[in-house]
Amino acid sequence: MPRPRKAGDPETWPDACGRCAEHYQIVVRWPDGGICGYCYQQAKRTRGTCACGHDGVLPGRVDTMPACRKCSGVQLNIDCIGCGNEDELHSGNRCWACILATTVDRVLSPPHNQAPSPALQAIARALKSMKRANSGLTWIQQPHVTAFLQQLAAEPVITHARLDELPASRTREYVRGLLVEHNALPRRDELSARFNDWAEQALERITSPSHRDIIRRYIRWHHQRRMNQMDEVTHGTFLRAKQSVTVAIDLLNWLTERGTELEEVNQAHLDRWQAEGPTTRGIASRFLDWATKTSLIDPSLKLQPHRRGTSPRMDPARQTEIVHSLSHTTGMNPRDRAAAVLVMVFGQQVSDIVQLTWDNVTVTEELVTITFGTVEIALTSPLDEPWRELAATPTHDQTAAHPNSNWVFRGGVPGRHLQASTLTQRLSTVFSSRAARLGTLHELTKLAPVAIIAEALGYSPATIERHATDSSANYAQYIASTALARYKP
Repeated sequence: MPRPRKAGDPETWPDACGRCAEHYQIVVRWPDGGICGYCYQQAKRTRGTCACGHDGVLPGRVDTMPACRKCSGVQLNIDCIGCGNEDELHSGNRCWACILATTVDRVLSPPHNQAPSPALQAIARALKSMKRANSGLTWIQQPHVTAFLQQLAAEPVITHARLDELPASRTREYVRGLLVEHNALPRRDELSARFNDWAEQALERITSPSHRDIIRRYIRWHHQRRMNQMDEVTHGTFLRAKQSVTVAIDLLNWLTERGTELEEVNQAHLDRWQAEGPTTRGIASRFLDWATKTSLIDPSLKLQPHRRGTSPRMDPARQTEIVHSLSHTTGMNPRDRAAAVLVMVFGQQVSDIVQLTWDNVTVTEELVTITFGTVEIALTSPLDEPWRELAATPTHDQTAAHPNSNWVFRGGVPGRHLQASTLTQRLSTVFSSRAARLGTLHELTKLAPVAIIAEALGYSPATIERHATDSSANYAQYIASTALARYKP
């Protein structure tokens, strides 16, 4: 993404730039006039084929069209002495790609002249082949990244288990993602692995050995078993499992403080424990259901269920205001705008949006359609604009993190889509995605039957029925009017 420009300053820089006509500092004078720093940087990075047939950097202009140095008369050193290509130079008359390659070889060189491991060779090839070499160089030159890679270079063999032994950090997981994405490590379900690591630490919080054994069985035979049966553990499943185990540990530690084993618990214990704490203690019902099935407690024992459906929803006036803003704003990231449209207008869940690939998106001159499962949603103008902008400017292959990524919403981890929580946080600067989604569904249930809305938006009829009940929608008049229209002579 280009660096955002500051406002021009005619008083300090009275001469306007010959390219953008704005008042910035002039850094070079070319045949088409004085060129500001912004346009100078852009010129060095403009590539294409000149009218004369030259293929490479086109820093000049001929009749407003990009042109090579020979045709435009521009004086500019873009000849790399390392690779011989035309490119923006970094230092020592060498381009960014050559400097990146040299840096990668230096950082990833094993000690004592040992041969680099196949995994390190895979990372090296990936970094050197980046189209956006400046991003790779900026990343690898960070002190903590350099230190981690040098530590990894000393490893004779790199495996998931060995990475797990290193201190947890974002750099560790990013490098792991690179190794997986470039086939140097097998792909594994990272959320399942994260839950397993978390669970081992959670067990240490249990004060009773007997209760620790119960929670260990609960984790293994309920949560881990369920995760092992899934094609891919979702972020929601991961968070719910952590929450369920955390609340269960809270309950068992409370019983231990009162000298009570789980097998001895009665309804008075549960009522008191739940009354003393937050409403989220009702989530322990999940653990008690499992304990009942495994014959650990009396099946008649119950907790008050955790209250749901109390989240606020956005009012129609605010929805209209935001949708209008999304249709005209240029200050919002196109991907955030694209996601916001699906939430605000079609009530889609962020967890589903982040999993969209470009195979789910069809862009034609007339229409843009997004497919959720088997349901196609049509976007008409101006709601389709951010999606058209994304399709017209693909950038998924610019770095080593996403060389072949098909995700619309690429994440910070190589080869993975953006986390739903991250997108929710980004959208929160404009609106609450949950309140917006609930508000949209609430209003839509007033306009059409449950079955039609459920089919059109990809929801289950039961889910839409709950929103219809909440909005007190009455469809009798709709059905009657439809029937009259159908049989009207």
